Order: sequence, then structure tokens, then C-alpha cells
Amino acid sequence: MEVLVVLSALALLMLAAYRGYSVILFAPVCAMLGVLVTDPASVPAMFSGVFMEKLVAFVKLYFPVFVLGAVFGKLIELSGFSQAIVKAVIQAVGRQRAILSIVLVCAVLTYGGVSLFVVVFAVYPFAAEMFRQGDIPKRLIPATIALGAFTFTMAAMPGSPQIQNIIPTTFFATSTWAAPFLGLAGSVFIVAVGVLYLESRRRQAARKGEGYGEGHRNEPETFPDLSLPHPLLAISPLVVVGVLNALFTHLIPLYFGSTVTLEPGGQPLVVEVTPMVAIWAVEGALLAGIAWILLFAFRSVASRFAEGSSSAVAGALLASLNTASEYGFGAVIAALPGFSSITAALERVPNPLINEAVSVSVLAGITGSASGGMSIALAALSDTFIAAAREAHIPMEVLHRVASMASGGMDTLPHNGAVITLLAVTGLTHRQSYRDIFMVTVLVATSAVLLVIALYYMFGIV
Repeated sequence: MEVLVVLSALALLMLAAYRGYSVILFAPVCAMLGVLVTDPASVPAMFSGVFMEKLVAFVKLYFPVFVLGAVFGKLIELSGFSQAIVKAVIQAVGRQRAILSIVLVCAVLTYGGVSLFVVVFAVYPFAAEMFRQGDIPKRLIPATIALGAFTFTMAAMPGSPQIQNIIPTTFFATSTWAAPFLGLAGSVFIVAVGVLYLESRRRQAARKGEGYGEGHRNEPETFPDLSLPHPLLAISPLVVVGVLNALFTHLIPLYFGSTVTLEPGGQPLVVEVTPMVAIWAVEGALLAGIAWILLFAFRSVASRFAEGSSSAVAGALLASLNTASEYGFGAVIAALPGFSSITAALERVPNPLINEAVSVSVLAGITGSASGGMSIALAALSDTFIAAAREAHIPMEVLHRVASMASGGMDTLPHNGAVITLLAVTGLTHRQSYRDIFMVTVLVATSAVLLVIALYYMFGIV
């Protein structure tokens, strides 16, 4: 019964998201219905003490990233940089390779350390322009961005700076470069199968005479009379963000140390630096990227900056609250008794790698968060995984790579915050685009985990 409550709350939220209802409204409703059935007296305390605490904690940490990412993306659009890059890419690779081009741009940004949410805001203007000029259905944009940003560079590529590749290091005493050959094999599989699938969908639409479409929401502006900048200048803000993000990540701990002590009003306030390094680095890099665009394209954006920045902030507010509500929902679900029962059941899977893959995938799916589901799974079961792996002589690096890759599959079910943000930014709905997101993330990425496990057992490569 307790497990059924958890699954029912999850199913209800996924249905609400897919039908286009506001997750900001339905995430707390679905979570509290689960609490109501389990322990009615706990509803007020669970809402205020768990759901709202986690929602506020997420907004506190990430809202500036959402706002700066949205403004950065809007300035790339208003400056004409997106059109310049698209024109250059089309000349270099052809209109029919728009999907592969966008996947690679997303991959470069994500592997460079740029937040997944920032990538969505930054790449969307490029993607919309390329798909419009290539007459490719707009409904394929979310899956294309998801393939490039939410899959292999997030969790499979060795050395990825994304949190999904960092979390396992604290449990298995590994580095982000763990199991490089398995990670590369999984990445190649995801890119190849994902791009082939999306290309087949493009050709299918072309045969039916379906083009980009008209009457879409949240369309980036186009300025036919705008004098386009040189492509190298146009891409320079992305380079600035990527390089400075990596640089700040290294320099911030050296400059500030592990803590900073402030004395507002004479009262000492100690701020932990280590948990904030990645966030401060991204914020600093985005501020520099925004300043860079204004420096080199001020005339192009000045007249439209007020209106453009206002719409960007409004979009960032909606996207961040959507994701924060999902974060709160996951925290409430993880606190229910049924969640503990699910975790205990997962421990009974005999093979250590299959056990780990299934556990991380299921918990990431339930919580709607790759990092959240993996953190819960490893916190509860890592000792079991390690003991079983040592008995089977499986290196810790393999455990790391399987856990990281498994987190990036079922996490993108309809209620996932990144998926909802992606659809909100692109102005599309689950009904229009989720089928393709599901195929290139849930199915392809999960299949890649099974491939990696099979490769290890067949050839012993790490």
C-alpha cells in the first residue's frame, strides 16, 4: 500500500505535466495527496518543513543562474549573434545537418561546465533559427537539445564537470575520469543512436510535407535587415562563458578558501564556499558573457534591451519555480515510508552493476532528478554496492561510471524539472515534443548503461 501511494503520486504528477497543467500548482498537490493517504496529520508540517524548504533552497541557490542564463540567451538573440552562427554553420555543414550541429553545440557547452539550464537558454535561439531555415519541425528542438545536454556529456563522458559525474567520486573514491573507455563507448552509442532517431523523424516529417510550422509561442526575434557580425565574434560569448566558468571554478577556492566570514550588523556570518564554487563560477562567467555581448553589440541590443530583459526574467522566473516545485516534490516523496520500501526492494537485485543501475535509475525516475535520485541511492546503498563489487572483483571506476550514466536515463520522465524548463523555454508542450525527448533520453540513455555493463563483462575494459 505504501509503495502504491508513492507510485500513484508520481503517476498523477506525470499525467498533470503531460496534459499541460502547471507543475507549480500540481507538484505540491500530488505530494500532499501522498502524505494525506499515508499520515493525514503530517500534511501541514510536511508542506512547510519539507516541500517549501526544498523549494526555497533551490530558488536561493539557482534563481540567479536561471536569470543570468535567460538574459544571456536573450542578448545572443537580440544582437544577431545567433543568426550569424546559424548562417555560418549552414554554409559549413548544410541545412540538413541542423540536428547534429545543435547536438554538438550543446555537448561542447555542457562538457565545458556550463549548467544544463543555461545551455537551454543559450542554445535555443540558435536551434530555432537553424530549424526555421532548414524547415525542420520545431517540435524536434527539445529532443535535440536534450540529446546534446542531458545525456552523454552530463554523465557518460569521462572528465565531465557536471554534478552527475561528480557525486559518485565522494562515494567510490574515484575521479571524474573514471572508466574512460566505458564512458566513451556509451557516449558514442548515445550520440549515434540519438541522432539517427532524430534524423529519421526529420525525414518522416519532410515526407509528410511538415515544415517548421507557424503560430509557435516564445519564438526568438529575427531581424532580416540586421548587419550580422562575423561568426567568430558571434560565438565568442559562448567561449567566454565556457573558459571563465572553468577558470573561476579553479580560482574561487584559492582566493576565498573554504569559508568566508562576514559581519553584517556586527554579527558574524560564516558562508561555506565549497558548496557554492560551481554556482559562483557559472554566475561570474555569465555576467562576463553578458558584458562581452554588450561591449561588442551594444548598438544592436540597446533599443530592445528593456523589453528583452523583462521577458527573459519572466521566463526565468517561471522555469525556476517549475523546477523548484519538482525539487520539493522529490523531497516529499523521498520522505514517505513507501520510498524506503522501494529502496529496500532494490537491494535484493543480485548482480552489483545491475543492482546499481536499476536502483539509481528507479530513484532518479521517482524523484525526477538525476542528481537527487543518485544521491539518495548511493547514500543508502553504496556500501552494499562496494562490498558486492569487491567480492566480484569489479573496479570502483566501473561502479562510478554505471551510477553516473544510470542517473541520466529515467530522470527525464514527464515531471522532470529540466524537461519542463526546456519545454517552457521553447514554447512547446509535452504533447508536442515529449515522445522524442523520451526516446533519446530515457530509452537511448538507459540502453547505453546496459551496453556499458555488457562491454565490461565481455571484455573487461574500463
